[in-house]
Amino acid sequence: MAMNLKSVSGLAGLVLLCGSVPVLAAGSSSNFLKEAIRGDIAETKIGELAQKKSENPDVKALGQELTTDHGQHLTEVEALAKSMNVTVPTKPKSEATEEYNKLSKLSGKTFDQEFASYMVKDHKEDIAKYQKESESGDAQVAALAKKTLPVLQKHLEAAQSLQSKVGQQTSQ
Repeated sequence: MAMNLKSVSGLAGLVLLCGSVPVLAAGSSSNFLKEAIRGDIAETKIGELAQKKSENPDVKALGQELTTDHGQHLTEVEALAKSMNVTVPTKPKSEATEEYNKLSKLSGKTFDQEFASYMVKDHKEDIAKYQKESESGDAQVAALAKKTLPVLQKHLEAAQSLQSKVGQQTSQ
């Protein structure tokens, strides 16, 4: 029995020395990757909805940008998650599904305003999460977060500009 405990103890030490990345991936980095995937799924679906439902060319353009950028990011994050043995989610987070359902029932300026408002709120939250992850956690995940931040910032700025424009439409 002592022999088995020694073997287990030695194996545990080896895992700790060699396996620090998988250990981290099982924690916050794993959760971050899952949330990033859920977010990308949501952004692509909501971007597609904006292209279909809105008549405003600026809303359609942001919808297209979200669909393209988050679609590319989704592919990248899924590949990293798989390489780290992280289960890849297939559905967006429930809050995003609720927002999608809400948006799908709206039209015209009301749709545009709600879409812009949600994109501002969502991208502010995403930027905070990506900023935090870029400063800690697994090196590969941190690098991905750093690489993604400028794209999220670009989306936020576009959504804020859109929010300003569609807000002005109703007061004119």
